[in-house]
Formats: sequence, C-alpha cells, structure tokens
Amino acid sequence: MIGHLILRLSLWFLLTANFSPLNTIIGIGIAFLLPRNSTSPERLKDLLWGIGKILIAIPQAYIEAIELILRPHLHEEIVMERVKSRRSPGLVFLDIFLITFTPKTTVLKYRDEGWYEVHHVRRKQTP
Repeated sequence: MIGHLILRLSLWFLLTANFSPLNTIIGIGIAFLLPRNSTSPERLKDLLWGIGKILIAIPQAYIEAIELILRPHLHEEIVMERVKSRRSPGLVFLDIFLITFTPKTTVLKYRDEGWYEVHHVRRKQTP
C-alpha cells in the first residue's frame, strides 16, 4: 500500500514538476483515488531482477546510441520473442520498457498468446 502510494506520488511529481505544498496535497489525493491493483503482487525476486536489468540497460543504451551515431545501422528485422511464464501485468510492462529503452529495439505489439513483436535495427550482416 505504501509502496503504491510512493510510486503514484513519484509519477505525479514527474508529470507536474511542481513540489509546492498544494500540488503535493493534490498528488496524495489522486494517489488515493486511483483504483487499486487487483492482480497478485510481484515476487521480490522478479522485482530485484527487473531493477538489475534496468541498471544494465542504462549503459547499454548509451553504447548503442553512440554506435548508431558513428556507424549507422541500416538493416531492420521484426522478430517474435516469447514472454516469460507467469508474468503479471506490471512485469510485462517492465519487460516492454527494458526492450524499448535501448535504441536498437522497440516492442511493436504485445500478443495475448504470450509473445512480443520486436523491431530490431542491426548492422547489415556480410556473407
């Protein structure tokens, strides 16, 4: 409950960029009024895994951006990637965020059958 309140209030501050007392009161009110999550809570192990993957993805994103600037990648492909089993909607969102965070990949579509449709930009493979 407190974790959800802190997350929602943090998102409110990111959206408004205003830390005034009135805005804080409005943010707390909105955080309490938003509907609660009806799915099962994520396991701590999965959340720690996600945080670790985010920490790895940040430098990877910078490296890929520099690669794209210095050596443009012209080959594109769309692949289907399997969703890990037993993923809550929050963890599916985290997966999509991590895939899309790096400049060379973007999730185009999430399929309810358990697949991500992912667009990759790659250097052309020479035979």
